[in-house]
Order: sequence, then C-alpha cells, then structure tokens
Amino acid sequence: MRSFTSSSESPQGSVTPSAERLTAADRPGEAQPVPERPVPDRPFGVLLLVALALFAAMLGGWEGYWRAQGAVPGAHDDAALWAIQRRRIDAGEGDATVITAASRSLFDVELPVWERLSGRRPIQLAIAGTSPAFAVEDLAADPKFHGRLLIGIAPDVFFSGYEFMKGFGEFTHKESPSQRVGKWLSMHLVEPYFAFYDDDFALSTVLQRQTFWPDSFGRPRVLHVRKLSVMEPDRNNFMWSKVENDPDYRALCRRVWAQEFDPPSTDPKEIAETRKTRDAQIERMVKAIATLRARGVPVVFVREPSAGDYLAYENRDYPRAETWDPLLARTGAPGIYFSDYPQLTHYDLPEWSHMSKASAERYTADLYHILSTDFAAAGHW
Repeated sequence: MRSFTSSSESPQGSVTPSAERLTAADRPGEAQPVPERPVPDRPFGVLLLVALALFAAMLGGWEGYWRAQGAVPGAHDDAALWAIQRRRIDAGEGDATVITAASRSLFDVELPVWERLSGRRPIQLAIAGTSPAFAVEDLAADPKFHGRLLIGIAPDVFFSGYEFMKGFGEFTHKESPSQRVGKWLSMHLVEPYFAFYDDDFALSTVLQRQTFWPDSFGRPRVLHVRKLSVMEPDRNNFMWSKVENDPDYRALCRRVWAQEFDPPSTDPKEIAETRKTRDAQIERMVKAIATLRARGVPVVFVREPSAGDYLAYENRDYPRAETWDPLLARTGAPGIYFSDYPQLTHYDLPEWSHMSKASAERYTADLYHILSTDFAAAGHW
C-alpha cells in the first residue's frame, strides 16, 4: 500500500530527491545557496504606463469634479499652518498685532485690508470652532510678545470652552523637523494646485455623508459643518463663493448651524454646570490678560456680528448681561460689541455666522477705524 506521509517515492516506486530544503548545517563547509525565482517575461514598461495613466485619469476626474463644484486650490488649515504664524512672534515679530478668536475673526478680518490701512500685516491665530482661550494663555506666557491683541468672541464657542481643533499650541512647541518638512512639501507641491485637497472633499468624508446609510440606532442623522471658506498660506481667509451664490448650499450651511438651536436644558444641574463653565472661561481670561497688560500689551475684545436665527440663539442662550458684560468687568479690558456701533451692523452674512468676502473687507476697514481712532485716543490701542 502507498504511504500518504512520504513524498520520497514516485508513483512508479522510484526514489526522488526530498522536497525538504537543506540548510547550511546539512552541508558543512558549503555556503547556503541563494534561492532564485524566475521572473516571467512581461511588458512591465507598458504595465507601468497603464497604471500611471489610470492614476492620472482618476486623479484628474476627482479634481475636475470638485472644480466643477466651484472649488479652488487653497492652503490646508491645520496645526502646522497655525504654527508657522505663531512662530513669527518668536522670530522677531513680537510687536505685531495678533488676532485670536474662533472662526468669525478668521473669516471677517481680511489681512490685506488691515495691511493697507496700517502698513503692516497682522498675525492671524484664530481657529475655526475653537475658543481662543488657549492661544491667549500661550501668548501671555511668551515674554517675546509685546504687540497688540484682538480677541474675537463668538459666545457659543468661547463661553462653553469648546475646542473643535485641539492641540495647536502643544503642536507648535513640539513640532518635529520631519513634520515641518512635510508641511513645506504640502504647501509647495500639493496645496497650490489641487482643489480637492480639502477635508470636506476627502472620499471617506463624501461617502460618510451619503443618505443611503441606515440611521444609527434610530438616532437622527447629524449634518457636519461643510466647506465654508478658502484659506491662503498666511491664514488670510475668506468665504467660499459657493456659500454666497448657491442658494441650496447656503441653506444646507444654515441647517448645520440650526441643529444647535434647540432650547437649553431646564435641568438645574445642567444650568449650574453651564454657569460654572462660563465662569471658568472668564477666569482664564482674567489671569492671562493681567499678565499681558502688565507687559504693556493692549488687549481689546470684539463681539463679532452674527445674524438671523444664529443671533437669536446666541441672545437666548448666551445673553450679554451674563457673558459679555462680566467678561469685560472682570478682566478690565475694553471691548467692541457690534450692535453698539451702527457701522458694524450692515453686512451680508449668508449663513448667519460669517461674512461674504466683500462685507468682510468693509468690516475690516470699519473695525480698524474704530480701533485706531476711538480706542487709540483712549489709550486702549
């Protein structure tokens, strides 16, 4: 009977060489032979060209699709881009005007207009959806900063301490050489040329927001913030034209904000926790601004304009008497509340929270005029 455990015999019973691979120990004094595998004869050059052509076609198709939607190339706003601007202070521009806020001052203060009026471009450190408290504390801890500081206040972001984009300050102080090189390559080889290089246009993001996915455990589908602006390398930022000119897209952006407009909780514990959080954010500013003013840094708060349902929500959940007024009283810093100045109330805010580019340019000039006249005359700027 044939053995099923031996491969040393052929079907005819002849002995064949063992399939077991011999090692150097089996052949004393002989080098281990290098295994050789024959490479099949294929037209690899043609295959490479076909692969490159397919890649270029898919890349071009994806780019073309987003260009047709009105997208244009822009700088990718991330911690590395923010760090470049933050390091300007330690590299000899410690006397610069610095803007820190959430997204409104990022959208609404146009750096070219400010530069034209003052002769010097400010440093833009505002971050979308993120309280400026950490940035103010970081500047207060930096003795090299002795310029001017403009702090934008979006009530729902600032007084809640919300930070959508966390870790920018820590990243700036720990950024590695390889991370700096990576950002440099991105800024010079990718960002100036490809409109699709945006978080909102990532394939995974596009797939995630499709409506064919089933709801998770019966919970309503959440609309995430869509692309709203175009960023430039020095973080000058302006509203994407699609938000201004496309009624359907503008309505979508409003629906995103409206998800947050539900009436506040009436639970006494939650109300107490909300007040505690507000007080904590104000106290952070009290300490940081005391340090800055002791160093001779002028600080001005700005309550930037909002409109429509967003303004109604802010007035209801973050009333001025409970937020803005205590902030100024406890810090001792002056402030500009937009509704106190008629010239700061006539702008176009397509999705209620940020200005169109043309309005932002006018707002920048109006704000600069107030600071350079009224506030400078009072010694506040």
